Amino acid sequence: MKLVLGRDDLAAAALSAVRESGTEPERLAVSPVHKASRGFVNTSDADLCEVAIATVLQAVAHDKPVLLLPVTTLGRHQHQTLVTLGAWSAADVEGHRVGVRSWSQTTGVWMRGFLAEQYGVDLRKVDWTTYEGSHVDGAEDPSWVDRAPAGATLQADFLEGRLDFGIMGNGLPDDDRIRTAVDDARESAERWSREQGFVPVNHVVGVSERVAAEHAAAVLAAYDAMKSVLTADAEPGPVPLHPVGFAALRGAFTKAAAYAHAQGVIERAVDYDEIVERSCAALGVTPDRLGG
Repeated sequence: MKLVLGRDDLAAAALSAVRESGTEPERLAVSPVHKASRGFVNTSDADLCEVAIATVLQAVAHDKPVLLLPVTTLGRHQHQTLVTLGAWSAADVEGHRVGVRSWSQTTGVWMRGFLAEQYGVDLRKVDWTTYEGSHVDGAEDPSWVDRAPAGATLQADFLEGRLDFGIMGNGLPDDDRIRTAVDDARESAERWSREQGFVPVNHVVGVSERVAAEHAAAVLAAYDAMKSVLTADAEPGPVPLHPVGFAALRGAFTKAAAYAHAQGVIERAVDYDEIVERSCAALGVTPDRLGG
């Protein structure tokens, strides 16, 4: 059973649990971890894999044999990811050039959702540029989004002034000129999460449908082990940064799915209950077994 997990503590726990269940595991070394998503979704190169929420949504929308194991491996606030070199703010995005690594990148899905919902931005009135395609075969960018020329990079275009804004979580250049475009980004993000009741989760765990059906005990053991690690290391705060279980992830997935559909990241609406039912059917369990 091949696993890709970015966090060493979660990987160690999952490996041990899978082995104890009677299935021999192997951890695949992939860095950064999002590089494993394409092979996991399209060609089953891994059996249990850390993936972004948007990747799960696209995989379900395109009927890929990918299921959700409801464990958050990367939870963080996202308001700080809209950056600029100028004096502009989030409300100034319309009519300007904005770059994001991929249209389906989860950080971008969240940030564009905030722009539309909190700042009244019409996303179709923004000059969008992307630099990579989706991790999911068959998923395409909307017609109103441009792809950068081959060889171009988001960081270079941003620093050299060909973009007015960038959406960057990881990969933010080290340059003193860069400033977040959201005023009081941390306070804004924390207030949003308090009001919503959840953080804008980035990465979760996916599992292949075949492995879930054939090695359900191993998959459930991995879930239990990762849950124990995250529960023991839970950060203090009004909402958990790393929610575990179907119920705990419902808010983040439902909001992300709505944003993704509105933005053309997914072509059809994906209901969270569909995701839950697919996982439970393959594993032969009820939702309560995985945090209901």
